[in-house]
Amino acid sequence: MDTNEIITTLLVLINEILAAGIVIIAASLLLYNLTRNLENRVARASGAVLTSVTLTYMMDVFLSLNPAPEIMEAAVRLQWIGIAFIPAALFHLSDVLLATTGLPSRGRRRAVVRLLYALSTIFLIAAALTDSIAKPIFIADEIRLQGQPYFVIYLAYFLTACTVTFINVQRARKRCLTDRSRRRMAYLQIAILTPALGIFPYTALLPASEGLNLTIQVLVNVANIVVVIMLIFLSYPLSFFGSDIPDRVVKVELLRFLLRGPGTGLVALAVIITTGRATEILGLRGDDFMPFAVVAAVLFWQWSIHLALPYLEKWLVYGDEDDVQISKLQDLSERVLTRRDLQQLVEATLETMCDYLRTEKAFVARFNNGDINLTQQVGELAFSEDDLQNEIEFLRELATSAERVAGRSAFQSWEGYQLVPLYSKRTSNNTATGIIGLLGIFLSQNPTDIIDDDEDTTLLYTLVQRAEQSLDDMLLQDEIFASLEGLLPQFHMTRSRADEVEYKMGHQMLRPLNLPEGEETYELVRAALRHYWGGAGITRSRLLELQIVQAELEKTDTPIQAMRNIIHEALERLRPDGERSLTGPEWTLYNIIDLRFIEGRKVRDVARRMSISEPDLYRKQRLAIESIADSILTMERESLNP
Repeated sequence: MDTNEIITTLLVLINEILAAGIVIIAASLLLYNLTRNLENRVARASGAVLTSVTLTYMMDVFLSLNPAPEIMEAAVRLQWIGIAFIPAALFHLSDVLLATTGLPSRGRRRAVVRLLYALSTIFLIAAALTDSIAKPIFIADEIRLQGQPYFVIYLAYFLTACTVTFINVQRARKRCLTDRSRRRMAYLQIAILTPALGIFPYTALLPASEGLNLTIQVLVNVANIVVVIMLIFLSYPLSFFGSDIPDRVVKVELLRFLLRGPGTGLVALAVIITTGRATEILGLRGDDFMPFAVVAAVLFWQWSIHLALPYLEKWLVYGDEDDVQISKLQDLSERVLTRRDLQQLVEATLETMCDYLRTEKAFVARFNNGDINLTQQVGELAFSEDDLQNEIEFLRELATSAERVAGRSAFQSWEGYQLVPLYSKRTSNNTATGIIGLLGIFLSQNPTDIIDDDEDTTLLYTLVQRAEQSLDDMLLQDEIFASLEGLLPQFHMTRSRADEVEYKMGHQMLRPLNLPEGEETYELVRAALRHYWGGAGITRSRLLELQIVQAELEKTDTPIQAMRNIIHEALERLRPDGERSLTGPEWTLYNIIDLRFIEGRKVRDVARRMSISEPDLYRKQRLAIESIADSILTMERESLNP
């Protein structure tokens, strides 16, 4: 084999890898965009472009497998699905971009889009079923398209559509008002024609007798490399359209997706193709060595991503100030445990204590706003949480009167259990008013009376202290989650609302900032209901900016009371006619809001009174909150458009 043959073989191999890589990248980006925001017009239009690219290059990869001649001819004709529709898809995308920047179609561009899709369908039928546009021919064991007289019509259609697409994106770029939006639109303008130029059937322009020489092979590989780069380049600005999450999150999600998704696929593909063509590797046949090579390459790639990702994110996404803030948020995420985590810690502490004292029953109960809740238990207890509730005053007095020696509370007897109070380290410096719960052990006598060694006594109280700390952390994290639940819905700006002020308004009107969307309203109303009697969810609610709340404020003393009055009015709109029934299906939504949030009853109590299960109550609670949110939005629209 001479040098030219070696180079040609190598170029063919690289071309196969690149073609398959384009399929992986285009298909991955297609799924990524559609699953993230299928309702967005830009995502749907870009999906048509990526579908055309995917189908065309998929047929290229299939042809590299050398199927039977008749199958090869069918595959070449199927490529026209992408080749025929790519001009229409690109013009459609440019039209949507113009509409996004505040210049929606008044009917003419929409009609042109439909016309182009109709023309693409005609070209597809003509190319797939006849030889009027291009004819598949075999040259040197390869199949190519030979241009026919009507190919010049498709060429004119292709060039016209691409030219107008480029002009439309240029118009969209000029309508951008900020440097950031102009830069992203410039990225799109650079990359938007790459898919069309990558899948255009250039061989139809070559003489029928000419084979694919070395120069053409090099050009094909260069073109494929450009397509790979530009597909990634194209996906970056498109990811921001229609997204409500911050730019930082969009960038991080896209970076991680590209590395872990298409990146992993490309690594595995390259290893499969190269090892599959090798005759012998380390004394093994290439096919036998392939599985080990693929697994090793994928594992090494994932390990490399794990090491490099923090540095890539810091370099490509976060600035110095953002990096500090994100580090604090990540630190909070890593240090804060969930309620289940803390309950498992309490359970482990109780089990250790039971093993140590040779008993099978223990529990931890928590005082909470005049109630007592059974937080965790070991073994079958002889009482229920309702029994604890009935004895709450006695238990609170028992805990308060416990003697303390050297900072340790003495155990006291109750119903065959030995109880010791648990204190919060964050309040009242271990005074009686800082009691947050009780730890109980099923023993006939005081635990300290059956322990001989002072070290064993110290160990016992160390376990008590551990349960105390876990319960205290549980209270602290409840406060954190309550604050987050109340504050998170109050953020005004989202990515989609930022888009509204980054482009010229054109014929569209800005949404009033004090009129949130449906899902936003649900979160705001949910936070306000959960904090109905106090908390950031109502005291700092964006709902206070509504016109109806401002009007109600003239009749009340405080904004909070005005907000409560609006919620009450929205609730009354849900109230059915007739006498109230706690079990009537028509009263379900009204009763859930009234009992759960206005009266502040527990889920278990509400479910029992309404004769429904707790899971069913949670499902219907969302419907009830959505109904209140819809009522509030309706009331606001009525006030804005009397």
